[in-house]
Amino acid sequence: MTATSYRVSFKPISELEKNEIDEIVNLYLAYYDGSSAQQVISDLKTKTEVLLLTYEGKLVGFSSFELYKFNYENEQRQIIYSGDTIVHHQHWGQQALSNAWIKYIGKLKLKMHDTPIYWFLIVKGHRTYKFLPAFTKSFFPHWSIDRSDLKPMLDALAKDKFGKFYNEADGLVKFEVSKGHMKEDIAIISENEKKKASVDFFLQCNPNYHLGDELACLCEFNDDNLRPLTKRILYS
Repeated sequence: MTATSYRVSFKPISELEKNEIDEIVNLYLAYYDGSSAQQVISDLKTKTEVLLLTYEGKLVGFSSFELYKFNYENEQRQIIYSGDTIVHHQHWGQQALSNAWIKYIGKLKLKMHDTPIYWFLIVKGHRTYKFLPAFTKSFFPHWSIDRSDLKPMLDALAKDKFGKFYNEADGLVKFEVSKGHMKEDIAIISENEKKKASVDFFLQCNPNYHLGDELACLCEFNDDNLRPLTKRILYS
């Protein structure tokens, strides 16, 4: 598989074709139990855009997200709320999806000028959690860097979006009935992975991730908080 064989595109949810929605649903259900086509489509419609990753014309990954403004402490904040991000396991090594997403943030930063931009996500798997330290230096919750200054805003965002299903004490979103949890073989974490500080911390914070519990996380996208590689891609 070569990098040039991948294609990425951003589409408003409202402009998705039926075949694209079907491909998204099929990819999701290939990796998650506890959901249905109707649930996937319903959740997708709450987002504003989706990043599509294709390989030789076939959908092999996607990442849905919602852009919205949030007023916190009398200041307008730009929120990027990540929905589902799924990549076919045969394409886990590619960088096209993440690079496209970072470049999208770069364009958004230029458009928003001085408006602070925050990445808000709820994480049900260690692979997604590892994107945070890959892209940025600090975020909440972090295993060794104290960013408790982000906790009040994270609580406000999570309570606004999830209401009673968000537990402020442990930072977890727990639905009464799972809205989707990883299939058993996908949820397994190798012993080598468990030795990594980020993965070990994620498991401490979200021990029942395999049941569909999701860890609320928040990260600020300012230049000082970006990894050097992230910054280069963002402004390329």
